[in-house]
Amino acid sequence: MVLKKPEWMKIKVRGSGKFMAVEDLLSDLNLNTVCVEANCPNKMECYERKTSTFMILGANCTRNCKYCNVTCARPEEVDPKEPRNLATAVDRLKLKHAVVTSVTRDDLEDEGANQFAEVIREIRKLNSEVTVEVLIPDLHAKKELLDIIFAEKPEVLNHNIEAVRSIFKTVRPQGDYERSLDVLKQAKESGLVTKSGFMVGLGETKEEVFETLEDLRSVDCDMVTIGQYLQPTKEHFEVQRYVTPEEFDEYKARAYELGFKHVASGPFVRSSYHAQAL
Repeated sequence: MVLKKPEWMKIKVRGSGKFMAVEDLLSDLNLNTVCVEANCPNKMECYERKTSTFMILGANCTRNCKYCNVTCARPEEVDPKEPRNLATAVDRLKLKHAVVTSVTRDDLEDEGANQFAEVIREIRKLNSEVTVEVLIPDLHAKKELLDIIFAEKPEVLNHNIEAVRSIFKTVRPQGDYERSLDVLKQAKESGLVTKSGFMVGLGETKEEVFETLEDLRSVDCDMVTIGQYLQPTKEHFEVQRYVTPEEFDEYKARAYELGFKHVASGPFVRSSYHAQAL
């Protein structure tokens, strides 16, 4: 049964020349964004602010998470021009904080680690003052691959836990809850500022949300984002309920009690939403 969206889940869509300018620039440079590929509800707002979350390594993913709108299909060839093109977009948009994510590339020997590293280097070549946040796949928590990215010292290392432990395998069959925690643990051990995020409305209890926050703090995670899951298509995992704004406030308060330095918790919060402000 499809749940009816409550009033707090309805947003006004606005657009202007800024939106088209960002779309045109990304098209000209042959760049993907998670804003488009994942059908993010905040796309219009972010484009209006002339920002976006860049998605590298193609638009096709090797995993098939049950909540995600990114296509699971044969991956494209890695584009050697992508790092420079992405850095050019960051420069032209005059971004102060660049967020870079990727599809999961289990097909590659390095799982995409070197492309992440090259993107960070290229951004800093054009503007050393830009802060860089990378939202990475788990890379199977392989230290030798993670260290390739960690060596570039991104200002924020983000890896999303995505769901509470009891629901994790249902929606992320090719992932592993403990593995994701290990990625964050290794990042912190490398001296990086760490960030994670997860969705609610998947069928979890309040206690399980609190437990997930505790698990993230157990690996010294610095920042967390909590947002409402929205079903992309009828083929995806169904929304189990819409979490109220008051509950999101309760989750935020609990996260701060546990020691998170920055918390974003709300119906439309996504992992990179207002990232520059965190």
